[in-house]
Amino acid sequence: MNDLPTCTCCRRELRDHETGRYACTLCEDRIAVHLGAIPGLFERLDDHLARGSSSGPAVSGSKTAPAPLRIGILDMQTERGPVLGPLETWVRDWEEAGYAEVNEAGTATDRVTHACRTLRFNLSRAARQHPAIDEAADEIAAIWRMLSRTVTGESAPRRIAVTCPCEQTLRITLDTRGITCPACRTEYGHSEVLRLPLADRRAAA
Repeated sequence: MNDLPTCTCCRRELRDHETGRYACTLCEDRIAVHLGAIPGLFERLDDHLARGSSSGPAVSGSKTAPAPLRIGILDMQTERGPVLGPLETWVRDWEEAGYAEVNEAGTATDRVTHACRTLRFNLSRAARQHPAIDEAADEIAAIWRMLSRTVTGESAPRRIAVTCPCEQTLRITLDTRGITCPACRTEYGHSEVLRLPLADRRAAA
């Protein structure tokens, strides 16, 4: 049970019906959306394996030599890569707490799909009872962002420099869920950190 009055993920003050939870219902919903999207994005990685590929797979029967493969995307698809590895680590972690069950059968896509479904099925319980739900939320969001940018070609969000009242410069993006100032240890939620004043150019450099 969370003895703090705030969500461990976004630092927003918990409402009456959320008392005792580690993650608020908004963060739980956000994690669920990411888990729901990851399998489809992972499956689309095949369309981007060849260098210079755009939105579709290579056409069979081509007389030209095959394009070299993108090593970074191949790594994403491996058992110990940055997608399946962390997801199954969290399934194992939740399994030890009695929330989930690992299944290592099938292809990498099968295993990613199983891991996401398992985590999503047990998400409400974990949000109420698992003290590391914030770490899981961060890793799942990072996987979703990585896959989304790879599949859609979107660039990373622009970083903005803002100033804490203690004069420490903080670098955030518009989708930063929360941050702790390293100087004064003040914790800011998403809306709070976006209200901080912009840092001047010398501080931001």
